[in-house]
Amino acid sequence: MYSIKERVRYSETDKTGHLTLTGIVNYFQDCSNFQSEELGVGMKFLNERHHGWILSAWQIIVERYPKLCEEIEVGTWPTAFNGLYGTRNFVMNDKHGKCVAYANSIWVFMDTERKRPAKPSKEDIEKYETEPELQMEYAPRKIALPETWEEKEPFSVQKSDIDTNGHVNNSRYVQMALEVADENMAVVQIRVEYKKSALYGDKIFPKMHSEERKVTVKLCDAEDKTFAVVELTGEEK
Repeated sequence: MYSIKERVRYSETDKTGHLTLTGIVNYFQDCSNFQSEELGVGMKFLNERHHGWILSAWQIIVERYPKLCEEIEVGTWPTAFNGLYGTRNFVMNDKHGKCVAYANSIWVFMDTERKRPAKPSKEDIEKYETEPELQMEYAPRKIALPETWEEKEPFSVQKSDIDTNGHVNNSRYVQMALEVADENMAVVQIRVEYKKSALYGDKIFPKMHSEERKVTVKLCDAEDKTFAVVELTGEEK
């Protein structure tokens, strides 16, 4: 397992002084980026070959949201490489070693020049050591969609949403969904299925479906094509 030790910053907390859900997502994706960079198979390596690992799906379970200034350790490891796909687990532990959040993720290897999936070469994956997968209840990659939706107010993608790939960063879709959903929900599990990259200036038309303990948000374009589906399961605050 590759790990980093951190401390929850004020800029990462909500009005209650706890790390946000988006903050947890950022810690997880940053940790995996740090591992790739240290192994020499990071952004520069992939860009030169016009390849990249694109996140296809998240499943994150939150046991507890760490508080401001709390010491945390974030860890990650790849669990398998199968054809075009790779899977990766994440954990976030407190200073006593107790798990406060954990996750599974599914990635697809892409030819960024041709904009289509490609099989990674031995050089792309040989530096990663796969480890046994985390013991957790794994959800399917695809999120089951409800039949009815409530249309919400559309909004535009901002410059601050864009990352080095030129499209909306993975964590920003999560934040968008949280803005659409009921803020009184304390999220204990989030699932995200990424379908299409949103770009700066794109208009997003959100749709929401609520049921007991679960809110599903679909982020779409003007033609109802889906950028991402976010499923939030939680408890009333």
